[in-house]
Amino acid sequence: MLEYNFMRYAFIAGVFIALICAFMGVFVVARQTSFFTHTLSEIGFSGASFGVFAGIPPLFGMLLFTCASGLFIGLSGEKVGRREASISVFSGLFLGLGILFLSLSQKQSNYATSILFGSIVGIDRSNLITLVVLSIVLLIVVALLFRPLAYNSFDAQGAEFNQRYNQSISIIFLILLALTISITAQIVGSLLIFVLLTIPAQAAKYFVHSLNKMIALTFGFVLLGVWLGLYLSFVTNWPVSFFITVIESLLYGVAILKQKIRTAHN
Repeated sequence: MLEYNFMRYAFIAGVFIALICAFMGVFVVARQTSFFTHTLSEIGFSGASFGVFAGIPPLFGMLLFTCASGLFIGLSGEKVGRREASISVFSGLFLGLGILFLSLSQKQSNYATSILFGSIVGIDRSNLITLVVLSIVLLIVVALLFRPLAYNSFDAQGAEFNQRYNQSISIIFLILLALTISITAQIVGSLLIFVLLTIPAQAAKYFVHSLNKMIALTFGFVLLGVWLGLYLSFVTNWPVSFFITVIESLLYGVAILKQKIRTAHN
């Protein structure tokens, strides 16, 4: 399997995707922004489609659309979790725009499938280098802002009491989330990245109770899903996206079962 360049690239890409999703996923769960993450993934699809229509790299289109949306929501001053109606409108509008842009660019339907679900086994050296460089930049920014971001995300009462930097932290987080989706969606697709940013972190919180352990376990869950999914896809020739979603869903099911057993014993 590792005799093929694209498989080696895919396994390396999986490490960086797992790192990003581990650090950002725990904050997505803590800040209850899973719904908005799903919307951003659809906005990313629209941005990539716009890039194809405008004749610019799809990544640029995704960055433009997702970062602008994250900035707009952040500047509104309202908690993302309370904006479900507005976010639903965003989701439908941008999904429709994505279809329109692809139609106007006269691309085939399989191109839309590639944007939505990615092609982790079809990445080349330049895709991998782009992913690695942007991932390192993103991780450096997260590391620099880790303490205030953790305080704002996990200490809700303290954050409400000390509101001086709340909006700034929220805006930065949403832009970082937009960057995460844009960076990784080129590889795993704009819909699958939603799965990797939410389900592993949701599962991890039932096994551990500290932030560092949660990040580490989320990294393990994402990496397991991607690497095992790649192997099973190679063996069966079935879509890697299918295996990744099934593996992550099974991990979440085990986490829920463990929680129910613990509750029953208590």
